[in-house]
Amino acid sequence: MDIIAQLRRKAASSLKTVALPEYKDSRTVEALRIIEKEGFARAILLTEDRIVKGDRERYIEEFYGLYKNKMQDRSEVEKLFADPLYYAAMMVREGKADGFVAGAAHTTSDVARAAIRCIGVQERIGIACSCFIMSVPDCAYGMEGNFIFADCGVIPDPSPRQLACIAVASAELGEKVLGIKPRVAFLSYSTKGSAKGKNIDKVVEGLRIAKEMSPGMIIDGELQVDAAIVPDVARIKYPDSPVGGAANVLIFPDLESGNIAYKLTERLAKARALGPLLMGLNKPCSDLSRGCSAEDIADCTAVTAIRAQ
Repeated sequence: MDIIAQLRRKAASSLKTVALPEYKDSRTVEALRIIEKEGFARAILLTEDRIVKGDRERYIEEFYGLYKNKMQDRSEVEKLFADPLYYAAMMVREGKADGFVAGAAHTTSDVARAAIRCIGVQERIGIACSCFIMSVPDCAYGMEGNFIFADCGVIPDPSPRQLACIAVASAELGEKVLGIKPRVAFLSYSTKGSAKGKNIDKVVEGLRIAKEMSPGMIIDGELQVDAAIVPDVARIKYPDSPVGGAANVLIFPDLESGNIAYKLTERLAKARALGPLLMGLNKPCSDLSRGCSAEDIADCTAVTAIRAQ
């Protein structure tokens, strides 16, 4: 399945406006050309002439009003808004854009902080977290080689409740963006008690909470990754698993394992990695790896547009 072509077609079916604040990065400029040529989003490259002075001043006042108890003075806010990143996030907050994409020239923490402060966190999920869409060529596992990996970008050591929230948000994103029936696996170095340890206990508790949050979800854990995605291994290690060795949403126990896994999959299996897609926020936005390509930026824009539909 050519998931990239599918995403661009889906985004083009109902055009949304996505702000691109990193206008000085040549990859972002090239991504804009791709988006405009294929017509799958209304992208706004926030060059200096696209920044409306009156809007910027209004955004500064609004932001300062929200966080003045945490800021030394208004000049601190003005320094933040010297970067178009915060202007883009406030555009989304106000509804002048449906989402934003950044991270080619900013760290994940910078992008996530701007998104959390300006867009806000959904009450239902309660945390900001992230996932990657991973598309692995010539792969029989997942959904024809397509997976959601989470969290690979934001929460270093998630609590059991945070793991559950990551799982629910990831499953919902996979269903909306990829059109998959989510089959969620909480990953570990243990399969159903084959090992013991506090890290395993965390995963087991996260699974319990996730089942309470979303009772109809196909979900299981703790599972080693081969038992999660390989049917033959699943039949040996845990034949009664509802996931059945066909997981397409993989929930990692911590950021370290998730980040290593996505980068290894991307480089060794020549997979496409789209993200980190920020989740748990009131409106959609996407971070990027600073090693991203123009195509990555364009495709994260398509995903952000689909999420806004």
